[in-house]
Amino acid sequence: MTSLRFDAAKPTDAKRLANLRVKAMRPSLEAVGRFNQERARRRFLDTFVPEDTTLVFSGKQLLGFFELRDCEDHLYLDHFYIAPEEQGRGIGSMILQWILRDASERDLPVRLMALNGSPANKFYRLHGFEVTTQEEFDTCYQWVPEPK
Repeated sequence: MTSLRFDAAKPTDAKRLANLRVKAMRPSLEAVGRFNQERARRRFLDTFVPEDTTLVFSGKQLLGFFELRDCEDHLYLDHFYIAPEEQGRGIGSMILQWILRDASERDLPVRLMALNGSPANKFYRLHGFEVTTQEEFDTCYQWVPEPK
């Protein structure tokens, strides 16, 4: 089993995280005919908040990252990406389980959006997320902790 280390992001991480996002999103965006490398980089760079972003490592290797915004009545999971060469090994599930345990302890739902047609939709449904709305390009999901 892979041992994960979580580190806080710094402003200087922006470019490498934008590059990882582009690599991770490319197959899904190409599948729906919406891949534009510069737009994919810009969308991340325009919304990057280092204080809300966590880098995930195994040893010195960056496996992925996520942004978890603490909103008043929920947590918003944004920019959750695993490096393509690391996908399919259970790393995303381990990270998401950690996030959901934290949300459960805080008694907060987790909300997010996934690109329509992306494998991420199946991933989130398998982890208990339910569709709240579906838009032209994205599906919105919510996970609610069990009542205490």
